[in-house]
Amino acid sequence: MPFSDGLSVGMKKRSVLVIGSGGREHALGWKLRQSPDVEKVFHSPGNAGTENSNIPFKATNLDELISFAEKEEDCFTVVGPEDPLAIGIVDRFQTKGLRIFGPSQAAAQLENSKVFSKQFMARHNIPTAEFGVFDNPDAAVDYVKSKGLPKVVKVDGLAAGKGSIICHTLEEARDAIQRILVRSEFGHAGDRIVIEDFLNGYEVSYIGICDGKTVTPLAMAQDHKRIFDGDQGQNTGGMGAYSPVPMVSEKLQEAILEKVMKRTVNGMQEEGHPFKGVLYAGIMVVDDEPYTLEFNCRFGDPETQPQMLRMKSDLLPYLEASVDGNLASLGPMEWKSGAAACVVMASRGYPGVYERGKVIRGLDEVATMPDVKVFHAGTAMRGNEVVTNGGRVLNVTALGSNLREAVELAYLAVGRIRFDGAHYRRDIGYRAIAHLGGV
Repeated sequence: MPFSDGLSVGMKKRSVLVIGSGGREHALGWKLRQSPDVEKVFHSPGNAGTENSNIPFKATNLDELISFAEKEEDCFTVVGPEDPLAIGIVDRFQTKGLRIFGPSQAAAQLENSKVFSKQFMARHNIPTAEFGVFDNPDAAVDYVKSKGLPKVVKVDGLAAGKGSIICHTLEEARDAIQRILVRSEFGHAGDRIVIEDFLNGYEVSYIGICDGKTVTPLAMAQDHKRIFDGDQGQNTGGMGAYSPVPMVSEKLQEAILEKVMKRTVNGMQEEGHPFKGVLYAGIMVVDDEPYTLEFNCRFGDPETQPQMLRMKSDLLPYLEASVDGNLASLGPMEWKSGAAACVVMASRGYPGVYERGKVIRGLDEVATMPDVKVFHAGTAMRGNEVVTNGGRVLNVTALGSNLREAVELAYLAVGRIRFDGAHYRRDIGYRAIAHLGGV
């Protein structure tokens, strides 16, 4: 049977407002609609895939969002992207007595400021790369010269996943420092930089729901950040993902939980900023040891898309337990066997300049494919047609009995979707498939 956006049978009790417009938010809304305790789901501002439930407020338009939630009876709000968290949406909602899932503005510093995050990790003995913090370009260059290469130069603030520059030569490092600190290409997000050691390993996403003291892990996932096959080219917001990650042993997962996630939650509690919401640790695995690259304070994108397809549990009780501080009462989440894979179809030119308004064909055909779900991201309606409206356009996601089957099904669906300038990676899941011997 094809996946359904319909509601599960049962008593419908509340409305859910999902804030954001990407594939992550489409996937969260799709999953939450299946809860027997959800009557209706709204998306703000949403996209063409959520067209029938959209309300026209930007994710950072807090006054309008609060007004809507106040008028909608028994409304539970779920924040998708980082920008509204950074400006304090959770604090604002809570002062109005509204239930909302996500971290406070103070807790969201873990994502909003690389400087805060790295210094927090140092204070709480959370494994991470050696680093320095700079606002002076000459001092930054001197640090690179003294410490050697390669290095990673990161902007302090939010940069939509594009504020990390790997530098293999001194010239590359000098150029990255100039771009950020002198030419201000990242605006105020680049008023300070972090320069850290380059870690050579493989990256995984460890994501958990937190209630200030407890961490309930989601299934492991792996993102593909680079724009081209073989992890070449610029960093992006993510070109595809899959779950689970066979290279990550139970022992390594336990090490991440103990050394990274629990120390972070305990540390935030000690510092007076209890962390409630999603804690996402970008982990680099080096010689089977975890090192924390960065924290995000929201569900992954595109990791959420395959995770939602695999999740057997009702998501809503975990989100509400996070708000109420009683996650421990629920126990671990349940997951479908097999694997899920997501392939991102992007606009030509992404992550740089790209065009909008390209008509998308083939969505109706793919909607009939069993075990396939297309989560919209950068899409909009133009009359009766779905058109491109962003850099990452569609997240074509499939479920299979194993990873190879899930990947093949996702690419079969991708092949049936057409729009001018469509670009996608053709090697999603390649590391895991090689690890499994092609299975």
